[in-house]
Amino acid sequence: MKQLFPFCAVALLSACNVGETTTAPQTPDKSAQVSFDEQRFRADITTLSSDKFEGRAPTTQGEKLTLDYLSAAFNEMGLIGAVNGSYLQAVPMVSYTASEQQSVNLAGIDMQYRQDIVLSSRHDNQQVSIKEAPLVFVGYGINAPEYQWNDYQGVDMKGKIAVILVNDPGFAHPNDKKFNGNAMTYYGRWSYKFEEASRQGALGAIIIHDTKPASYPWSVVENSWTGPQQDLVLAKAEQDARVQVEGWITLDSAKRLFDKAGLSLSGLMDRAADSALNVDLAQTASIAFTNKADYADSYNVVATLPGSSQADEHIVFTAHWDHIGVDDSKEGDNIYNGALDNASGTAGILEIARQFAKQAKAEHGLKRSLTFIATTGEEQGLLGSRYYAANPIYPINKTVAVFNLDSTNVYGKTKDYTIVGKGQSELEVYLEQAAATQNRVTTGESNPASGGFFRSDHFSFAKLGVPAVFAGGGAQPLDEETAQYKAAMTEQMKGCYHNVCDHYREDWDLSGALQDLGVYYQAAHALGNNQDWPGYYAGSEFYPLRPAD
Repeated sequence: MKQLFPFCAVALLSACNVGETTTAPQTPDKSAQVSFDEQRFRADITTLSSDKFEGRAPTTQGEKLTLDYLSAAFNEMGLIGAVNGSYLQAVPMVSYTASEQQSVNLAGIDMQYRQDIVLSSRHDNQQVSIKEAPLVFVGYGINAPEYQWNDYQGVDMKGKIAVILVNDPGFAHPNDKKFNGNAMTYYGRWSYKFEEASRQGALGAIIIHDTKPASYPWSVVENSWTGPQQDLVLAKAEQDARVQVEGWITLDSAKRLFDKAGLSLSGLMDRAADSALNVDLAQTASIAFTNKADYADSYNVVATLPGSSQADEHIVFTAHWDHIGVDDSKEGDNIYNGALDNASGTAGILEIARQFAKQAKAEHGLKRSLTFIATTGEEQGLLGSRYYAANPIYPINKTVAVFNLDSTNVYGKTKDYTIVGKGQSELEVYLEQAAATQNRVTTGESNPASGGFFRSDHFSFAKLGVPAVFAGGGAQPLDEETAQYKAAMTEQMKGCYHNVCDHYREDWDLSGALQDLGVYYQAAHALGNNQDWPGYYAGSEFYPLRPAD
């Protein structure tokens, strides 16, 4: 693990002077042994996911209640507000709301909003009106020179709408060693696909939803992509370059579209996984709906526990406080409480912060500073963490590492410990050694095809070269009793991701969550008292930014 010269610019880290390699301590000292307060942890989850907080959507009354709650908690601990004494970092946002009444005709087929298709526009244009725009199938919508792959080769997308497969070619043919096999690359993420279609000058982009490669059902798309859609306020040139309309179409509706074009979708999917591909569907799209844009600041909550002798070097904990909010179009329960995702993670960083603050008051403070960031807008595309990474309160080249909590383990203790995207950086060594003190082994996630490493706030820092981890839970229950509980609770929670049934449950076994908080705590404690600068391993796309030895 490199000791990097601290004033090197992050883009030049690969050329920085390097010191001796050091190793994280095998056994944490006594001050690293903590006992988390389960009752307080539960209380934080319960409050943050209560109906009173209205699903914690950004720029709502639910946000205000959340900000007040988190600020008060950090203040009670004695952590300082990182924004000139305030805990709040303003994140300029715009909220786009597409009408529920949409006229969408693809290849002469009328598509029903929510049932067949979900579309939105990230433009302040009041009215979307597209008439007979050509539809072009662009395979996975990837332009990746390092893989000698360009689905847009030879096609001018100006005035056209791209129809795109979800995930990347490695998922379809994992044994062909394309991309990263079954483990999704960033090229498989929906956010990349819309970004690349925009760079190609496309008028619109529609992703074909398929549950297995997407790793979530259509209900997640319907719940997450309807209603107000937040985004960062962009510079005019960047905004103008964005596709005019973007969204998702169900697999069955896409099949109808391709049948109308006289093409086999399944056949084209096979071809698209073999090599870069684009096909003019010889069909058009006509789309019309009203669109509203509202501007308002949302906020990250940023609190710091200063270090004793290396206070300018920061170890960061992140967890997103936001969720989906309220859907007034639903009858009955219409509040997306977001208890697991991510009131639990937010409660987690509060509990970790309390323990470090307690240790600091007992004169066992760390040499390095700890900064806790409860981010906004993660559900809308990592907005809060993206904004912080672009507008850091503390320099990125002074940010040692990031530990991210996004949904904690409510299924009891485990024999193993999951590191999402395992094999990325030396920061994982700290997790491995901390987990070993609990007699646990570290493993990668069971479904790498879901692209978990790219789906939460740590990724905003990883893109800038900061070693960042997203870890917790495991696949192996501690004992048979825990296994039976897990099976029953898994059935209860089935279908609750981004749904109204993600609410707090009194019978959650949070012992596993507390176990995981201990791993993060010990790892940060070890890193906070040495001079190591973990780097990314060769083979990681982030290696050139902050390389490991």
